[in-house]
Amino acid sequence: MDLLNPLDAIFLAIESREHPMHVGGLQLFEPPAEAGPEFTRDLYRTMASATEVRTRFRRRPSRRLGGFSTLSWDHAEHVDLHYHLRRSALPSPGGLPDLLDLTERLHGILLDRHRPLWEARLIEGLDDGRFAVYIKMHHALIDGVSAMRLLQRTMTDDPLDTRVRVPWGAPVVERDDSVPPDSSLQQLRKSLPRMVRSIGAVAAPLRGALDGRLTMPMTAPRTMFNVSIGGARRIAVRSWPLERVNAVRQATGATINDIVLAMSSAALRSYLIEHDALPDEPLIAMVPVNIRSAAESDVSEGNMVAACLANLATHLDDPAARLEAISTSMRRAKSVFTQLPKTEAMVLSALLMTPLGVSLVPGFESLPRMPFNLVISNVPGPRKPVYMQGARLDANYPLSIPFESQAMNITLTTNGDNLDFGIVGCRRTVPDLDRFPDHLENGLAELEKAVAH
Repeated sequence: MDLLNPLDAIFLAIESREHPMHVGGLQLFEPPAEAGPEFTRDLYRTMASATEVRTRFRRRPSRRLGGFSTLSWDHAEHVDLHYHLRRSALPSPGGLPDLLDLTERLHGILLDRHRPLWEARLIEGLDDGRFAVYIKMHHALIDGVSAMRLLQRTMTDDPLDTRVRVPWGAPVVERDDSVPPDSSLQQLRKSLPRMVRSIGAVAAPLRGALDGRLTMPMTAPRTMFNVSIGGARRIAVRSWPLERVNAVRQATGATINDIVLAMSSAALRSYLIEHDALPDEPLIAMVPVNIRSAAESDVSEGNMVAACLANLATHLDDPAARLEAISTSMRRAKSVFTQLPKTEAMVLSALLMTPLGVSLVPGFESLPRMPFNLVISNVPGPRKPVYMQGARLDANYPLSIPFESQAMNITLTTNGDNLDFGIVGCRRTVPDLDRFPDHLENGLAELEKAVAH
């Protein structure tokens, strides 16, 4: 039984039917040229035979400690793989809209808290011969960076390697059973002083934030995204050549992440103008920044991210000026978090995200100011072609969480020579989400035009 860190506890505590707190991914694969009609059936059987399940994929909320299920993890002794891994087929002929329709439905369904908090689906029947894998995990189990590193460990860069590696399978980590594990109360007693010290340690960075170095929560204007949401989802996806983004980066000196935020800012600005809903003040995005070292990727679980708040400068008409404002905002935010050890950075992030929980309290859902308007996350992915049983990963669309009063989420990842975007919105409150990728394309095009002059 393990205690949760503050961010993981928040993700469990604020979940409800209207607010599923799982992250997911939709991968599209091109089967090998020699694949026969039974390729996906055989692949499913091979995946289902991987019955050795690693610790992370056995976790479920504990009902101990007096019923405080959001304080600690329990571990299932038996994992029913035929529940967690399923096979589906699209109606013929199955196009991308059919695949997204199925994925929207799967992404809006809560995970069963009596079972380990993950599910996977192998999907066949696409009319272009490809197949898909959709997988979702509770955000309390995993953050975007560790999810992408986990995915990469299941892939290979050798197209002739036909071994199947599944996310839930891994070599057993030997444990020294001669030393009994701490009891729940012992773990809590050891952790509380460290958490108290961490809260005290963030006082100086918070003072710096109040001096104007950090964009603060509760300063974002209310927009059409900042309304009460339901649990049903809409999804839009598209890929862009990384070469185009790199050309803008080289011309401006901005980071890839800055340019992605500028694309998103332009798209949000155009989308809101299209719906006669652009506020006079700039939108604020929460941008997760990884604080996990490469050495920690295989041994640390849960979330290890800093929650930076970025000014998206959506009030500015000039794309170059927007990019400069975004770069400055992100640079200042990162300078605050780099002062802190990891634990203190996560505590500060939890404090910045606390207003999300406040918005769920009756009477507080209509606060005039928002903690931030939406989350925009850029997760590093594989930089060269990768394969699963000889099938090439053609697209890898990350699908994240629209929070209460934040009806849209934008997440992207690197996939070889592309950037793959997954946009998730509340089905009831975000109309015309399928048009949003067009606005992203226009945002990149106007940056290209600006730097060409």
